[in-house]
Amino acid sequence: MDIHNNLYQRGLIRKINKDYAYWSEVKYKVPTEFKHVLTPVDLWSIVKEDRLHDRRYFEIGNQGFYFTRADSLEQQLHEFDLHLAGAPGEQATATNEGDKYQYLIGSIMEESIASSQIEGAVTSRLVAKEMLRKNRPPRNTSERMIVNNYSTIQHIVQIKKEPLTKAGLLKLHQLITNDTLDRPDEAGLLRSNDDIYVIDAVNGDVIHTPPSHSTLPTFVSDLCRFFNDETPDFFVHPIVKASIIHFLIGYFHPFTDGNGRTARALFYWYLLRKGYWLTEYLSISRIIMKSRGQYYKAFQHTEADENDLTYFVLYQVKTLSQAYDGLKKYIDRKNQEKRQLLDLQRTEKLSPRQAQITEWLWRSPSGTLSIKEVETRMGVSNQTARNDIRALVKAGFLEELPINGKERHYIQGERMVRKP
Repeated sequence: MDIHNNLYQRGLIRKINKDYAYWSEVKYKVPTEFKHVLTPVDLWSIVKEDRLHDRRYFEIGNQGFYFTRADSLEQQLHEFDLHLAGAPGEQATATNEGDKYQYLIGSIMEESIASSQIEGAVTSRLVAKEMLRKNRPPRNTSERMIVNNYSTIQHIVQIKKEPLTKAGLLKLHQLITNDTLDRPDEAGLLRSNDDIYVIDAVNGDVIHTPPSHSTLPTFVSDLCRFFNDETPDFFVHPIVKASIIHFLIGYFHPFTDGNGRTARALFYWYLLRKGYWLTEYLSISRIIMKSRGQYYKAFQHTEADENDLTYFVLYQVKTLSQAYDGLKKYIDRKNQEKRQLLDLQRTEKLSPRQAQITEWLWRSPSGTLSIKEVETRMGVSNQTARNDIRALVKAGFLEELPINGKERHYIQGERMVRKP
């Protein structure tokens, strides 16, 4: 008992559980003066006992899971509530609807590309963005994955207030995997066998064997109730719940392929449904792609430690925080560009949209633009895009480049001089 109290008084247990260290770290934390009477297993038992105080337990698909309300988690959730769920128009958001639309399209593109690259798509960001902006049909499976993710996220934005149903889940998977599976008929269908394993993309090791496919009907039913907040036994913070939903798709692996993309899509859907509107502007997958080792480790620690979801939730919250920091830097950069555009509007007497169009080609002097691309990137009608292009051609900022009998692209005109 004296040792137990001493560990608490010196703050060791609190620090371990604030960081939510796993056994592989805790076993080295035994203080030197206690090593003759306290084994690493003893210390781990004390740590685990402390975690019991704030544990929340629930069952999904006849499997038990729990999470602990760690201090570090509560602090970060408070920060997210201040920033991600505020009223539109607050700090770190675009200043007008036109800016908001462009930021949204840019973030959806980034998320679509990164989410696909995590699953093996090899198309570069530059090529992928050009394809999406120009509305070019995909040329291979990698590009099809990106287009599918792009369409799926747009679909989620449209239906974000709707409840999740089995039909809705299957449609989401069908949108994500359309024309990308080895067996196309498996798109939008639950797996019907147990010949499936989760493989570490880095070393090829099997890191998870999902539950039997016979559990999937119960899992999907439970998942929908969990997602829709039907009769909860206790409050779960929306960001924690979205992270758990993400994990559950990976754990049960309800589809033969596309589970990761489906999990990330549901994560977005749930947060948007709960009013975290700024989530639309974040790219979670870009951060996951850069930290896949930590992603797999969080998943493995959760499964190895009695399905303690706290490891995965903390990883996901850290990822969300980094995505938010990235958004703030992106908006700072865009605000700087906007100041440059205001100078261009004043000196050349251009409208804000026309100044933006010229800025695009200034930054990519060998690039081309189409009316459809301007329509997509600006979120304006075809006629509005056409009018802006015609005005810029007439003023000498753009030059028309015929592609065929009907199609026209536009390049830098005589007045388009590279800015210093």
